[in-house]
Amino acid sequence: MGTTLDIKIKRANKVYHAGEMLSGVVVISGKDSVQHQGVSLTVEGTVNLQLSAKSVGVFEAFYNSVKPIQIINSTVEMAKPGKFPSGKTEIPFEFPLHVKGTKVLYETYHGVFVNIQYTLRCDMKRSLLAKDLTKTCEFIVHSAPQKGKLTPSPVDFTITPDTLQNVKERALLPKFLIRGHLNSTNCVITQPLTGELVVESSEAAIKSIELQLVRVETCGKAVQKAMPAMPLRFRTSRSPTGTCVGASLCPYTWSSPGCSPARRWRPPTSKWVGALPSGSRAHMAWARAGDRELCEGH
Repeated sequence: MGTTLDIKIKRANKVYHAGEMLSGVVVISGKDSVQHQGVSLTVEGTVNLQLSAKSVGVFEAFYNSVKPIQIINSTVEMAKPGKFPSGKTEIPFEFPLHVKGTKVLYETYHGVFVNIQYTLRCDMKRSLLAKDLTKTCEFIVHSAPQKGKLTPSPVDFTITPDTLQNVKERALLPKFLIRGHLNSTNCVITQPLTGELVVESSEAAIKSIELQLVRVETCGKAVQKAMPAMPLRFRTSRSPTGTCVGASLCPYTWSSPGCSPARRWRPPTSKWVGALPSGSRAHMAWARAGDRELCEGH
């Protein structure tokens, strides 16, 4: 086995907040002694606008004009040129997570079009006859919890054939009237998103109703319109057989745990299968995972 290079972060979950000290060790392992030209460690945080195959041609002009935004970048020398003995060598490190000026340590986010990522990169320079070694490790940045309670911002909505978008043959649609409300458009990410849906009338029998939570990613005002809405993919179903007029339906919801190293928030959509009589009420509630990041929508 040749020489290996590894980065071990002190916290098992690799989650840190702005102002904290990022610490750990760099591990160099090998059967024989290792001659090197120096070891350095770099912490880097960037915001990237990614081009997706699903949106080719939609915002290529924006993509070409927007360069990666660097949030934090710092390099320290871990070891001067010399030789490491055989076996395992551990070099401790500490990085204060501070930014200069008005920059902000945004939360880690892995999306379809926007990617905010923080990494540690260790480089070991070696002689011309030996290949340089590089190891990269991602760590997670979370924003500090906001103090105080959010002010509820309820919103009412009405759905009719006239309010539908992207419908080619609107005249062929059966008449219907659906009313509802969302209890608040501002909510804590760990709390359910709740509301109510009421089918006031419908000329045709309703076989299913699907509620879909849609994510819109933005990165600055210049590219807000370049980010298409992405429906999140998790669903749950329930059959309201024998539903009485005016009965309330509460969908069964579930959520998936996050993935390492970047934990992800995966809210599901909700779906009912069966006949829904006019006047029936459906209470909306999306259960949210405690993880902070959003999942990829593709």
